[in-house]
Amino acid sequence: MSRLRLLSILLIFSAICGSCGPGGESSTPASKAQGPASAPSVEVVKVVSKQLSITVRLPGELQPYEAVAIYPKVTGFVDWIGVDRGSRVRNGELLVRLVAPELAAQRSEAQAKLQTAEAQQVEAEAKLSADEGTYQRLRAAASTPGVVSGNDLQIAQKAAEADRARVRGAQDSSIAAKEALRSIAEIEGYLQVKAPFDGVITERNVHPGALVGPSGGPGVAVPMVRIETPSRLRLVIPVPEAYVAGIPEGTKVEFSVSAYPGETFSAPVARIAQSVDVKTRTMPVELDVSNPSTRLAAGMFPEVLWPVRRPHPTRFVPTSAVARTTERVFVIRIRDGNADWVDVKTGTTSGNLVEVFGDLKEGDQVAARGTDELRPGTQVTPRQAPSI
Repeated sequence: MSRLRLLSILLIFSAICGSCGPGGESSTPASKAQGPASAPSVEVVKVVSKQLSITVRLPGELQPYEAVAIYPKVTGFVDWIGVDRGSRVRNGELLVRLVAPELAAQRSEAQAKLQTAEAQQVEAEAKLSADEGTYQRLRAAASTPGVVSGNDLQIAQKAAEADRARVRGAQDSSIAAKEALRSIAEIEGYLQVKAPFDGVITERNVHPGALVGPSGGPGVAVPMVRIETPSRLRLVIPVPEAYVAGIPEGTKVEFSVSAYPGETFSAPVARIAQSVDVKTRTMPVELDVSNPSTRLAAGMFPEVLWPVRRPHPTRFVPTSAVARTTERVFVIRIRDGNADWVDVKTGTTSGNLVEVFGDLKEGDQVAARGTDELRPGTQVTPRQAPSI
């Protein structure tokens, strides 16, 4: 019985070995027909060309169109102040009245000097008139020989000429004294501090009796008052260098402020600095904001919807098509079934597309997913990617 079982096992083993070729390899035709590996399939997309037109959110700051910190031009004491924080004033309206006793003394001195100079001028003119008359009479008498000596005539002539010089000097002294008195009067006018334009007082720092003086003077740290124009504001926007092109003056720009959620305001671009700040790499742009209702206020920080435009169409690819390594930024162009790395510079993102600048043309096919694993020169089978 054991021999029969052993014989059966040997027959089964022989049958199994018979189905294998030499070396234990299968001899089936399918294994002999297997060919070389096929080219990998790569999803591709086309490079598109379009004109960039997007909106980015930038911070801005509202500033008064006109703002002045008012200091007195002369040192004095505050005698009266007629405004306070929030007061609306008109151009030329009296804000502060000062007193300076030393100016009164200077004016009296200047008046006395003017009177002295005028008296000296009158005296000089009178002497000139007398000496001129004497000289004329002597000259008339000298026409008769022997009546008047030549020396006396010459003395009279020189005396008249000296008198004329004294008159001119007295006249100059009188004019100088008048100018000095006028200067004192102008300085006294500085004691009346008036509003330079229509606006609102936003700051008051002095009260009657306070000693005030010009900006930068000893003990002067703050202005007497500060005045601003609330009906017209400047919206200053630091625009990044990449976003400054293609926005002309007059373009309407929308913005919003946290004080009025859900409400949008707009204003035209009024001034472009045309110079980039080297520290922040931004260019200041100003919008003129009309604010007759004074709902907006200087110092607010709006969120600006800044339009980004390009003057000419540019090339776009999906953001996933751009590959980055430590050495380069590139896309993989598929041409005639071969992969080729094309170095690019990226620009602004528009949705799921990004601007690229390099040796690309509209309609070129690039790999939908850029990766450095797909080496240049690799044979691939392009397959159109789904719409992105």
